[in-house]
Amino acid sequence: MTFSIVARSADGESWGVAVASKFLAVGSAVPAAVAQVGAIATQADANVAWKGIALAHLDEGATAGVAVQRLLEEDAGRDHRQVGLVDVDGEAVSHTGSACLPWAGGVTGDGYAIQGNVLAGEDVVIAMQAAWDTSDDDAPLGRRLLAALTAGDDAGGDRRGRQSAALLVVREGAGYGGRDDIAVDLRVDDHDDPVTELARLLDLSDLYLTASTEEEKVPVTAELAEELARFARAQGQHDFHAWVGTENYEMRVAPDLTWIDEKVLDVVRTTAAGRVSAP
Repeated sequence: MTFSIVARSADGESWGVAVASKFLAVGSAVPAAVAQVGAIATQADANVAWKGIALAHLDEGATAGVAVQRLLEEDAGRDHRQVGLVDVDGEAVSHTGSACLPWAGGVTGDGYAIQGNVLAGEDVVIAMQAAWDTSDDDAPLGRRLLAALTAGDDAGGDRRGRQSAALLVVREGAGYGGRDDIAVDLRVDDHDDPVTELARLLDLSDLYLTASTEEEKVPVTAELAEELARFARAQGQHDFHAWVGTENYEMRVAPDLTWIDEKVLDVVRTTAAGRVSAP
């Protein structure tokens, strides 16, 4: 009753899952990932315990193939389960139990596993695979996963309809302030068009929760620093960093104000000019 993609990035530094379903809060049940270990999607008659068990097997050195075999051997309900798993080296496995409701199946490739059940048809996973294979290897993993999920949704997705979607990506030190490994953790729990809403949230996540790239950093000259100070005072703040903290842009402005992200600078200038700036 779900379609998903589990993958490792081409540079071997990130792991993640994108999933959608006619099921409430699919992100609470299906995906799990640990940086430098791997990622899993457990679905159909999902055994949510498989998430911790499989990742523990991988952490102990098992390959994706060995880990899935162990899951199946230890679960009497294996015929009703569906799972996709990618390990630290990018080995990918997709398993569909014989009792999963049709259409059900999956495909694998270098560093990814795609699977779904109760789908509009095989075209769903084929479209997802094509979207993944033609996406830019250098693009952020979250963007590649979302592109594949969107292609599956456009191809019919869950034949019962739409309700929820989720995106999870992990990478060492990628979390807020570099203090954990969660690069992206977004969930749309109940929505008429959850995959489109997930894309909107990913744009916001990139702005608020992702550090600026070198290309996005604008050096703060003495003239620009004065402009930012005037702006902050006009917004009722005692200095620019107070405004940054109020607006949650800490990931995109240097602590010593030596640089400011180009997107945040655009927000400053459009706000100062009296225009509405939409992130």
